[in-house]
Amino acid sequence: MPELPEVETVRRGLAPAMEGFVIERAQINRLDLRWPLPDRMAERLTGARVERLRRRSKYILADLTTGETLLIHLGMSGRMLVSGMMLGGFHHDHPAPQKHDHVVLHMEGGARITFNDARRFGAMDLVRTDREAAHWLLAGLGPEPFGNAFHEDYLIARLKGRATPIKTALLDQRVVAGLGNIYVSEVLHRAGIDPRRKAGRIAAPRVAGLVALIREVLAEAIEAGGSSLRDHRQPDGELGYFQHSFHVYDREGEPCQKPGCTGTVQRIVQSGRSSFFCPSCQR
Repeated sequence: MPELPEVETVRRGLAPAMEGFVIERAQINRLDLRWPLPDRMAERLTGARVERLRRRSKYILADLTTGETLLIHLGMSGRMLVSGMMLGGFHHDHPAPQKHDHVVLHMEGGARITFNDARRFGAMDLVRTDREAAHWLLAGLGPEPFGNAFHEDYLIARLKGRATPIKTALLDQRVVAGLGNIYVSEVLHRAGIDPRRKAGRIAAPRVAGLVALIREVLAEAIEAGGSSLRDHRQPDGELGYFQHSFHVYDREGEPCQKPGCTGTVQRIVQSGRSSFFCPSCQR
């Protein structure tokens, strides 16, 4: 599933085609994705101007002049593709319609935004903008990693006394929003912390150091356009490239890349998910 860097990359790619533009026609090709689409979705979107495009955790939020916000979740295989305008120095013509083009937004100025999702694990909803924080998908989320509410004292307090492994604690969206399996593995490797260590048993200075490392890894991934392992593409169809910078994720059996370390990357399973780490330098 796309994590914060992939979703932020998509948001940035969509902004030139959506922010400030009217949705001249919303084309809804099916009534449901992971969950049913909202009632009268095409009618409610058509004619609305997109005032601002935001990201909250792994969700894209488009604020509309109608007082509603379009919530978009990419799921496992969802893609938002832009055509009919210049992106990255190239003009992207409209492609032929595809089987899994479930929602198509025909924008003022000729651009077209297509939500394609082969597995239909993605989702879309419309919510009143002034009630967005109470939406069931957003209500329990923790602070954004780049926000002022996410700081050293906060993380120390949230992890204090927790008996869960640090990897599991950082994946908890109630603790910090947007982190996923890939980037937590990379953060813990840079921090030299074993993913199996109990969160509440890690010294406060080491927990505090995680804040800067989380921001560092996420910023590098965003700059690289995210990580393309299976389905992620940027809105212009380009791949992300951060997977070439992985130090441990998906590198089982390879030498640890930390300078001076002679260890080998191992893979274990935690809560049904793969964790990659170096037992020699992560303690």
